[in-house]
Amino acid sequence: MSSGTLRHGTTLSWLSLFGAVLGAWAALYAMAIPADIREASRIFGSDFWESLCTVTPDMAGYGRLVLMWALMATAMMLPTAVPAFKAYQDLSDSGAETRPVRLAVGFLGVWWGFAIVAGALQMVLAQADLVSDFGDSRSALLSGALLLISGAYQFSPLKAACLDKCRAPVSFFLQHWSKGPLHMGLLLGATCLGCCWALMLLAFVGGVMSLTFMGVATLIMTFEKLPQIGRWLDRPLGVGLIAGAAWVAIIGI
Repeated sequence: MSSGTLRHGTTLSWLSLFGAVLGAWAALYAMAIPADIREASRIFGSDFWESLCTVTPDMAGYGRLVLMWALMATAMMLPTAVPAFKAYQDLSDSGAETRPVRLAVGFLGVWWGFAIVAGALQMVLAQADLVSDFGDSRSALLSGALLLISGAYQFSPLKAACLDKCRAPVSFFLQHWSKGPLHMGLLLGATCLGCCWALMLLAFVGGVMSLTFMGVATLIMTFEKLPQIGRWLDRPLGVGLIAGAAWVAIIGI
């Protein structure tokens, strides 16, 4: 394969990656706009977005939640994996045959699986009246528990092991190269899930449809995977989350 063909394929792969991220953020933005503003602006097709944003206690409502969580996973987790995708590209530049689209599909497949579980969890919490229709926690006990779990997980050996792999993507790919790009994508997604699942569930505290929470969480999870920055972030973040859990417990008494 010629170098020009490789460069063209690499460019298309990066355009597809950033297109998926921007498309997911655009969809989430449209879903987060209040219904009255959507109706007044008539930009997004109000009837369509209204039906998409309405959560009902049935399979259709569950499907909407899964779609929402899948969009969140795409918008939030793909940016955190950019250093890994860059490392994969560097291996391509060195002459190894790579298929970045398959890698990304495997990575997202794991997070879309997480969306299925998260959507079911939100349905259960909504039926128990622990979260609102928008996924915001209505319970100090739930908020405190999620903050405590997430903070404690920052100090766990599993979190540390997953972060070590995320911070050294070249070593990760060389270790699993023989398994192929799709399998490596699945493994990379599983490793990323091991790093970030607890922080993602804090959406129930910050608001599932809160663009502010999504943006802040994306930055935190991205920085946490950078070797020069992340090692100074993970434990202080854990302390802060545990302190947040204690604060919620105090004000909730």
